[in-house]
Amino acid sequence: MEEPRPDLRADDEEREERPDFDDLVPPETLVRGERTRDDFFDAVLGLQSPATAAEVADRAGHGVDAAREYLEWFERMGIVTQVTDSPATYERNQEYLNWRRVHRLREHYDEDDLLEFLATAAERDDSFAEAFGVDAPDEVAIAAYASEVGRSVESVWEDVSAWRTVRRRIVLLERALQPGTDDTADQRPIA
Repeated sequence: MEEPRPDLRADDEEREERPDFDDLVPPETLVRGERTRDDFFDAVLGLQSPATAAEVADRAGHGVDAAREYLEWFERMGIVTQVTDSPATYERNQEYLNWRRVHRLREHYDEDDLLEFLATAAERDDSFAEAFGVDAPDEVAIAAYASEVGRSVESVWEDVSAWRTVRRRIVLLERALQPGTDDTADQRPIA
């Protein structure tokens, strides 16, 4: 084995100091493959518009070659869809993510829980509609409403965003309460 370069060798003073092994990252954390996958998964979940492999790699903090491999795998899984060929760009597949959320809701909660969640979300939806005086969040003119009621545009935008989230939650909960929906295996004809 070759000796390390002189600038990489410990000097006499460094050799006397005992390293603090508690400050080191555990090896199983470094070599675990799931973290890289999770980094790329988090990166594609955050996509708001089509992105190249280089952009996804940058978001995930990993190399472009790894991004290409994970994007191809995510595409086969249905998590992303390829939008363009040259350069290849990908976007998250929102339908897949919705299906996954519905599936998880069904796995983790019984019908009574789901009905309770739906009732709470519906009450919240009604309170937003009453507070804003419109039927849907897209009907709110954020800047005009903020000026009218003396609130900041940011706080009104946050409330409108929360209202949109409540509306999405209602749709997912309703789908979770309808057995057989969003289960593509149940919908395919058997040849």
